[in-house]
Amino acid sequence: MTIEYRQTRDFTEEDLRRLFLSVGWESGRCPKRLVTAMRNSTHVISAWDGDRLIGLLRALDDGATIAFLHYVLVDPKYQGRHIGDELMKRIMKNFTDLLHVKVIPSDPRNITFYERYGFRQYDNCPAMVRKNMQNKD
Repeated sequence: MTIEYRQTRDFTEEDLRRLFLSVGWESGRCPKRLVTAMRNSTHVISAWDGDRLIGLLRALDDGATIAFLHYVLVDPKYQGRHIGDELMKRIMKNFTDLLHVKVIPSDPRNITFYERYGFRQYDNCPAMVRKNMQNKD
C-alpha cells in the first residue's frame, strides 16, 4: 500500500462524509458544509489510498501571528501507520515563522500525540465550544 499526500481543498461530499463519520465526528452529517469549509481553509493536507480519502488535516492561519490546527483525523482502518504523523510534519512546515500554533484536542487521549510536535497545555485554560448542529445541510 502506497499512501499519497495531497495539498488540495477540493473533495467530494461522499469522501468527507465517510471519513468524518469513520472517526465518529458528527460534522460528517453535514458534508456540503465540509466541502465549503475545506475550500475556505488556509491549508488542507490529505492522505489517500488510491481514490479513498483516509486522512485529513486542516489549518486556519492569519499569515503572521497564529495558526489553528483543526480536523486531524485518520480513518480507523489506517491508524497506526504513521499517517497522522506525516500529516503533522507536512502542515507544520507552513508555520515556522508564526508566533503561535494552537490545537484543541477533542479527546484527552490525543494530547500525547500533539506533545511530540512541541505543543503544551495551557495552565488553567479550558477550551470551550458552542455547537449549532440543528442547521445541518
